[in-house]
Amino acid sequence: MMSQKVIDLLNAARARELTAISQYMIQHYELEDTDFGKLAKKMKEIAIQEMKHAEALAERILFLKGTPTSKPDGEAKKGQPIEAILATGMALESQAIKMYNEAAEVCGQEKDQISKQLFEKLIRDEEDHLNFFDNTKAHVEKLGATYLATLTGS
Repeated sequence: MMSQKVIDLLNAARARELTAISQYMIQHYELEDTDFGKLAKKMKEIAIQEMKHAEALAERILFLKGTPTSKPDGEAKKGQPIEAILATGMALESQAIKMYNEAAEVCGQEKDQISKQLFEKLIRDEEDHLNFFDNTKAHVEKLGATYLATLTGS
């Protein structure tokens, strides 16, 4: 019998991913609607990666004979300016990285190397997302409207 503790960690991660998917897709639509197509495209790409994470977590939960959650762990924010979009993304990714590092450690203690490796893979992806948000935020802070203008169009 696999550890219920691991299943709970996988479900907590899945709930986090579902929140991120919703958040990033809302931001994608809003950015697209305001002609920030380049940034909108990147938000959609990140949302799709988060969808793949949620699916991988669900598959692992099912393998362990658990029931994958379908409920996000938070509410998506709407109508944010670009600076707030970036801050929201940075917060979501930072929280996920912390959560997944802790979960990987517990999975190791529970002798579930496959779940541990899944969390480690997710951490790498989330660090890439955090790096994107952080770099974009730095560009906006340094260059302001000039940089924002580069994010418009397709």
